[in-house]
Amino acid sequence: MKKSELSNRQASLPHGLRETIQFYLIDSKTALGKVIDISVILLNIFIVAIFIVKTYPVSNRLNSVLNAVEAVVIGFFIIEYIFRLYGARNRIRHIYNPYSIIDFVSILPTLLEPYIGTEHIGFLILLRMFRVFRALRFLRFFETTEFFFGRISNEMLKVIRLGMTVFMIFFVSSGLFYLVEYPANPMVKNFGSAFYFTVVALTTVGFGDIIPMSGAGKAVTVLCILSGIILIPWQVAEIVREWIHISHKKPVVCKHCGLMYHDPDAVHCKACGHLIYQEYEDRSRPVL
Repeated sequence: MKKSELSNRQASLPHGLRETIQFYLIDSKTALGKVIDISVILLNIFIVAIFIVKTYPVSNRLNSVLNAVEAVVIGFFIIEYIFRLYGARNRIRHIYNPYSIIDFVSILPTLLEPYIGTEHIGFLILLRMFRVFRALRFLRFFETTEFFFGRISNEMLKVIRLGMTVFMIFFVSSGLFYLVEYPANPMVKNFGSAFYFTVVALTTVGFGDIIPMSGAGKAVTVLCILSGIILIPWQVAEIVREWIHISHKKPVVCKHCGLMYHDPDAVHCKACGHLIYQEYEDRSRPVL
């Protein structure tokens, strides 16, 4: 169930524990729904920031604090995952939902790393790579035009998605490149140097001061460039297509369903069939 569907249920609050949990985990209208949204966003920011900070040399005390904070945040993620699974109408389908898979992947490293010895270094690196994909949790909040601060237009949503796509490509590529390169590449010392390499690679500048030295680093670089070539132009094309579509429409808002743009000669709303206002000879009047 999407946020836009839930926002229409204004007659009464949900009944039953399972329906209540489902409602408030998706809702963005009520005070509690907004608090949950904002809290999850802040926790996502914390977990991403912790990953970045831990790539730099830090004191043992600060490292212990970061590990404790990460464990607490992951504890909230586990609770959220269980609640979403419990409140889902179809739990089997929910488990295989892309957002649920991202949630599970974000939890897995913190749960398993303490039990993985150095003799399984390959699997340990793989688990740490999963930490990078925690940034993808932000995608859940850009699925619809409903946000905790209000409703945005489709074209603005696509602009935001473009920005998030760029952020995801740069962050995920930089994180993966750092994890596979720092053991073998003295030029990749922290997330900042990996991010610098990613920017240089994606913009095809190619200074050559940092180059991938491992096979995994080269593979990440190739995937990074291919992702940038495919995803960014695709998102830009979506925005341009939306602007072209809007340029041929009139900005008349349907009072019944809220559709913002209609054909110049429209009499009824294309979405709900309700009568709409149209312009005739520099004056507006309702079509009756």
